[in-house]
Amino acid sequence: MDIKIDNLNKVYGDKSVVNIDSLSIDKGKIYGIIGPNGAGKSTLVRIIAGLEEATMGNPIYNGRSLDTKSIRDITYMSQRPYLFRTSVFNNIAYPLKIRKYDKKAIEKKVIDIMKEFKVSHLEGQLATSLSGGESQKVALARALVFEPKVLLLDEPTANIDPNSIELIEKTISRRNKEKGITVILITHNIGQAKRLCDKVIFMRKGKIDEYGDAEKVILNPKQSTTKKFLSIYSM
Repeated sequence: MDIKIDNLNKVYGDKSVVNIDSLSIDKGKIYGIIGPNGAGKSTLVRIIAGLEEATMGNPIYNGRSLDTKSIRDITYMSQRPYLFRTSVFNNIAYPLKIRKYDKKAIEKKVIDIMKEFKVSHLEGQLATSLSGGESQKVALARALVFEPKVLLLDEPTANIDPNSIELIEKTISRRNKEKGITVILITHNIGQAKRLCDKVIFMRKGKIDEYGDAEKVILNPKQSTTKKFLSIYSM
C-alpha cells in the first residue's frame, strides 16, 4: 500500500507538533523514523494509523482517503502495547476473530505465528503476566497474524533483551521480503535503522529535516541537525 502525505499539520492548543509538506511511502519498503524526543514521530505514525486526526491534511492510501477497507489493512503497535487480561492465545487470535475468520483458520494461524515468535510455551499464560520481551513478541505476533499490508511500529524493541530484539528484527525483515509488507518504524536504535530500513526520515520539531536512503542518511547526513543527533545516538 502506497501512502502519500501533503501539507499535513497537527496542532495541540497553540503548538504545531507535526508540519509536513510532502512525504511518500512506497509499498514494500521499510522506513525508519528517527529524531529527538518531542519531534512528532509518534503523532505522525498515529495519524497514518488512523488513531489520530490531523488538524489539516490527511494521508492518502493508494489514491484514497482512509476508509474501512484501508484501515483493515493497517496495524499499529505502540512502544508499550496493551495486552488483554486473557491468555496469550486469545490475545493473538483477537484480530482474526473480529475479522470473522473461522475457528480452524484461527487455530492454525495462531499456532503457526506462536512458533515463529517462539512463544508456543506461553499459549495458555495470562498475557498481562509476561516479561517485557515476551510482551513485545506477543504484541507483534498479534499485529502480524492477519497479514496486514502496512505495519506501523513505535519503538518495538525498546528496553528488551538482545535475543528478543534479534528475533523481532528478523521477523520484520522476513515479513517485508516474503509478504511485501510496508513497514514504518520509529526507533532510537541507529544500528537497527541501518540494519532494517531502506529509507530513513529524520524529524525535528514536527518537520522532516532529512530524508533518503538509510545508509546515506546514517553514514553521510547532509544536515547539521541530523549529524548532531547521530553523533549522540550512534555512540
